[in-house]
Amino acid sequence: MSEIRVLIAEDEVLVRDSFRLLVDNTPGMVTVGEAGNGAVAVERARETMPDVVLMDVRMPGTDGIEATRQICNTEQTAGVHVLILTTFDLDEYVYAALRAGASGYLLKDSTAPELLAAIRVVASGEALLAPSATRRLIAEFVRRPARSPVPRNLDGVTTRERDVLALVGQGLSNTEIADILHLTVGTVKSHITHLLSKLNARDRAQLVIAAYGTGLVGTPTP
Repeated sequence: MSEIRVLIAEDEVLVRDSFRLLVDNTPGMVTVGEAGNGAVAVERARETMPDVVLMDVRMPGTDGIEATRQICNTEQTAGVHVLILTTFDLDEYVYAALRAGASGYLLKDSTAPELLAAIRVVASGEALLAPSATRRLIAEFVRRPARSPVPRNLDGVTTRERDVLALVGQGLSNTEIADILHLTVGTVKSHITHLLSKLNARDRAQLVIAAYGTGLVGTPTP
């Protein structure tokens, strides 16, 4: 498996340096660029085409939200996954970042193993929004009137795909979904690929949002 290429966008030098050291000392990962603000992050993303951008929300000039929007909604960098870094699990900026196309978010007080795990799941598209803090975030996200990044209806989605989407929304892995529906893991992956296309979703994180937004999964209690 090729190395996961990481771009670090963080305005605090000491924090940025610590992230770089952690990534570069982890087998299977490599830092391909750094940025101290959103504008530079967008430029570096276009130059280096990383698998994952660790994106701080609050940065001078162009902030992490606008940088995420530019990266995720530009054809050249549409395949780049953005992992938002924030101080608060219900930070107002996180909602806007998810709507801008971010694949997920992580608290800055997370442990090193949690950060590395988050990078891996975001890079693979297997981001599961199951932790309680994220469930609260999704609950609030779905209640808000702003336009969702994925359709709020399931036109064209088959019955079996709806079954899969509902289980994705509950935070289950492909293996768990396969066991419950008596399918092979390969078949589950195929259904998820079709769902991503039909719902115009970037990744599994947005499928979770779609599951809540369309009513397949009940809105979680904060």
